Amino acid sequence: MSQTLQTSNLLAVPLAPLVGSVLAGVFGTHFGGNWLGRRITHSLTILGVLVAFILSAQTLWSVGVEGARFNETLYTWMVVGGLKMEIGFLIDGLTAMMMCVVTFVSLMVHIYTIGYMEEDEGYNRFFSYISLFTFSMLMLVMSNNMLQLFFGWEAVGLVSYLLIGFWFNKPTAIFANMKAFLVNRVGDFGFILGIGLIAAFAGTLNYTEAFAKTADLAALNLPGTEWMLVTVICICLFIGAMGKSAQFPLHVWLPDSMEGPTPISALIHAATMVTAGIFMVARMSPLFELSDTALNLVMVIGAITALFMGFLGLIQNDIKRVVAYSTLSQLGYMTVALGASAYSVAVFHLMTHAFFKALLFLGAGSVIMGMHHNQDIRWMGGVRKYMPITWITSLLGSLALIGTPFFSGFYSKDSIIEAVAESTLPAAGFAHFAVLAGVFVTAFYSFRMYFLVFHGAERYDQNPDAHHDDHHGHDDGHHDHTPHESPWVVTVPLLLLAIPSVVIGYFTIDAMLFGDFFKDAIFVNEDQHEAMHELGHAYHGAIAMAMHAFSSAPFWLAFAGVVSSYYMYMINPAVPAAIKRVCMPIYTLFENKYYMDWINENILARGARALGTGLWKGADQSVIDGGIVNGSWKLVGAVSALTRHLQSGYLYHYALAMIVGVFLLMTWFVWLK
Repeated sequence: MSQTLQTSNLLAVPLAPLVGSVLAGVFGTHFGGNWLGRRITHSLTILGVLVAFILSAQTLWSVGVEGARFNETLYTWMVVGGLKMEIGFLIDGLTAMMMCVVTFVSLMVHIYTIGYMEEDEGYNRFFSYISLFTFSMLMLVMSNNMLQLFFGWEAVGLVSYLLIGFWFNKPTAIFANMKAFLVNRVGDFGFILGIGLIAAFAGTLNYTEAFAKTADLAALNLPGTEWMLVTVICICLFIGAMGKSAQFPLHVWLPDSMEGPTPISALIHAATMVTAGIFMVARMSPLFELSDTALNLVMVIGAITALFMGFLGLIQNDIKRVVAYSTLSQLGYMTVALGASAYSVAVFHLMTHAFFKALLFLGAGSVIMGMHHNQDIRWMGGVRKYMPITWITSLLGSLALIGTPFFSGFYSKDSIIEAVAESTLPAAGFAHFAVLAGVFVTAFYSFRMYFLVFHGAERYDQNPDAHHDDHHGHDDGHHDHTPHESPWVVTVPLLLLAIPSVVIGYFTIDAMLFGDFFKDAIFVNEDQHEAMHELGHAYHGAIAMAMHAFSSAPFWLAFAGVVSSYYMYMINPAVPAAIKRVCMPIYTLFENKYYMDWINENILARGARALGTGLWKGADQSVIDGGIVNGSWKLVGAVSALTRHLQSGYLYHYALAMIVGVFLLMTWFVWLK
């Protein structure tokens, strides 16, 4: 085992981006004296990620073709009682796939950033951040224990905070990164409770050792309750996934995170960080398989996110926010698959989605550059002839997103729909309706954006108030607002991402869903959860699956969505305006994002602040300081003042007191006893 997968090579995968990040962050910024120029900075960071990608690809080959595996502890940090806190790697099919996805997408984003952030003052700092993010994500997916998992989990959260608020002088960016930070802390509280329960009752943080004790955990109840311990553990873990993977109601941070530069939207909020929750649940499949209650919850939350976040994408006019709500919806699809015990289908969609969603985000960034910072799709149109590479790659990404047969998104998305249809859980009916309806919604808003940006009349010179959300200076020194194609450092990543967006699903579905690629990484109790078993019976090859799709409901729903968007926005633009007038209450509901932000800001946040203020002023200032602390010295002062009058120092006063005392004692004994 170790002859095939060498420890040194595996260590180099996360450490190479870390070295690049440290060098760029220390010596390429004001902090270290700006010793490194821009060219050296981006060369070092790109080299680090390139090394990580090459080694990850080699690892994937060894795991997938040669059957190599690796599960060893590299360093013991500390031992507390019998609980070991270690650093180690677990390399199996799931890990190897995630390593390649993270490093490849990160590499494309690094190259893309050269063009996108060209004039930004924080150029070197940005490269340092995205390399640090790559290191954090790799530590998360490569870990063989929950301590290291939690380290990577929090590290990607920290770097996302830095990247969302990259333009720290921009109020909306500051608000967005604080919102992301706080919402993720809510999820992480549940996550660490779940890990704590595993450590308390299993006595280990190691995956293999914990999973070996699942039978013991399944027989226990949470102390003091009748709740199954494993159900509580799984729900707590899933709350962590809800925060990181932006599931309802902890989804509110992701659309606002578009305030950061576009490359991080692709890196963090499309391809990698937001999928960490999906990866974690898949990794914990031996635990989740023990609780149908937890699986039902997962499925319901995923279904709500898939459908209702898709609705919000229908009315967005900011090109990045359309893609952001698409991300939310697709994460809902992955979560639904997890609830149906189709873990391999969920991570399969995670992989295909990473490529085409990164492509769509980077394509959106290319459009923003070409349109001189305009992000409003209402003021675009006809961009196709000015930006042919961006146009064709965005079209391929959109076709993959809506699940067009033979495209990568089709194989994963259609498999999710079929898996949910085969699930026997009580929530499966609602979930199946949600994912089917989501197909139409996704197709509609995706091609609404596509048609408004690339086709129709040119409107780029009619924008009354073009907003410049991206603060980097892509000004061309003139006032010509004619769109232009992006430089090669932007278009090459688009072309390279377009290839897997089209073909990766076709070439990998056999191994990942119906082969043994995940055989020792994912556990499914087929006696109780038969979805994958039934899927295997119905599968007759990638070509047959795609051909059959032309007569299936998802294809015609997607087709209807594309046709509807074309008619409404290309042929008869009066229709959307009429629908808006008729359905104004619904439009207002969508525009206010189901009032979730209002509830969070005005009820939860203000309620928490009011509670804190009440405890501060009422409990701390009034009771503790005013009553106990200040009250004690005031009481002592009052008693002292009274006593002072009794202690006069005159002998006759003391004699009188003695006579009165004797009189009272005699009265007590004679009359009252």
